[in-house]
Amino acid sequence: GRLATPGRMAMIGTAAIVASVLPGGAQGQETISLFNGQDLTGWTVHGTELWYVENGDLVCESGPDAQYGYLATEQTFRDFDLTLEFKQEADGNSGVFFRSSLDGTRISGWQAWLVQPDAEADSVLRMGEWNRMRIRVVGDRVTTWLNGVEMVDLTDGQIGAADGVIALQIHDGGGIKVRWRNLVVREL
Repeated sequence: GRLATPGRMAMIGTAAIVASVLPGGAQGQETISLFNGQDLTGWTVHGTELWYVENGDLVCESGPDAQYGYLATEQTFRDFDLTLEFKQEADGNSGVFFRSSLDGTRISGWQAWLVQPDAEADSVLRMGEWNRMRIRVVGDRVTTWLNGVEMVDLTDGQIGAADGVIALQIHDGGGIKVRWRNLVVREL
């Protein structure tokens, strides 16, 4: 397979970032901005790939080793609704992991892909432009949307049993550059 990384993983399909207004929810559910637009406060870098802030965007770029790299939240999230925006400036694959744990660049957890070789998904993904993604994880159910289009609705007991951090991934192979912004999570 494509993933050389050990651990439990599921290809959840094209992840989805969605509207700037988060849907529904009870009063008192606060949204948490995961990225402050200035530095990597609240995040931990795993690996030698480059993570930096440029013009208010979070940027990941392949480093000299051209290996897998991760940027993980310091806080763990179990049931949540995550929205974010991403723009791919150079070819390559990246993704969002959730309920995950890391040992260096060895990750165990679940991944929602930003790119998937599915014709329908490709038509929704806008290369070189900002895309909105949303990932909703509640219990053992995962739902993802890309640019407002539902991509995956999956129920899996193993996912339900997991807990951990949210992590952004840059794929191995080099030559990858992805921008991220407006990373907002609502705990459910």
